[in-house]
Amino acid sequence: MTTSPVSSLVQSIGAIPPEAVIFGHSEAMLAVRERLNRLANANVPVLIQGESGTGKDIIARMIHQRSPWKTGPYVKVNCPAIPGTLLESELFGYEKGAFTGAYGMKPGRVEMAHRGTLFLDEISELDLGLQSKLLQLLQDGQFCRIGAQEDKKVEVRVVCATNRILEDEIENGTFRQDLFYRINVVNLRLPALRERRADVEELAVYFLEYYNRKFNARARALSPELIGILQKYHWPGNIRELQNIVERSVILCSGDTFSIDEAWLSIQDESATSAAPAKMTRILQDQEKEIIESALAESRGKIAGKGGAAAKLGIPPSTLDSKIKQLKIRKDRFST
Repeated sequence: MTTSPVSSLVQSIGAIPPEAVIFGHSEAMLAVRERLNRLANANVPVLIQGESGTGKDIIARMIHQRSPWKTGPYVKVNCPAIPGTLLESELFGYEKGAFTGAYGMKPGRVEMAHRGTLFLDEISELDLGLQSKLLQLLQDGQFCRIGAQEDKKVEVRVVCATNRILEDEIENGTFRQDLFYRINVVNLRLPALRERRADVEELAVYFLEYYNRKFNARARALSPELIGILQKYHWPGNIRELQNIVERSVILCSGDTFSIDEAWLSIQDESATSAAPAKMTRILQDQEKEIIESALAESRGKIAGKGGAAAKLGIPPSTLDSKIKQLKIRKDRFST
């Protein structure tokens, strides 16, 4: 019995998680692979853009593994996961006594990534104050711990990722244009899975064989009918969604029958899928704007200090300023 290339791949990688295999042979992914090979050796900032679930984190790791500093540290910062008030100390560290609770010196992620790669996931979540400090790092290779008197020098390659269109964020006043030009020396866009339907079968077969081995299952190969269903589906969750659906089916299927419940696939068409997040974003922005305007009215337009809107909302004044600009709130209306 001959061994398929996918079977050989599954056997060769052993315990490597399946999300590590994101490449197919579609025209879109061949272009990504070619660009990746070109940029990995060049020690310059890289901006990876793509929808959630397209594999931006995996690409960032591959850039590091093929770079001249591949033996150095790879440090990831998930910007949305760390509250804005803590993100600065996480990134740049602090000195003893810099603030209440700073009982000793702590190096930040930037310092930890010296002679390695710093991966900033969802870079658009940084507030404007942190963006300016990141700009200094990219321009001068220097940063300053919180509470320190002098800058520190560091050698680090910065790779950023986002699922947003940063040009729109610049227009909204929430992202610095000069920082955009610094991080966008090389741009790598990952296509959505619906843009590379030719890869769906290869990825699905890989995930099927991987989870067969992992769960000691014996689900049969995908039928042509099932492959057709998968290739027509629009995959709003991209590769991550495909992986989860195949894993779920291997766990739930009986015997050697492999099937996918079509109820697991979203019944929305592509236009509805793309419109829903935009509608939800507008609703959330309207609610956020209403809350901020209410706080500004109570504080008579005062932002910082005791009785200011920032204190009422429990957020730093710099964050509130950024939100006011983002939501285009006229704070002067509340000063009288």
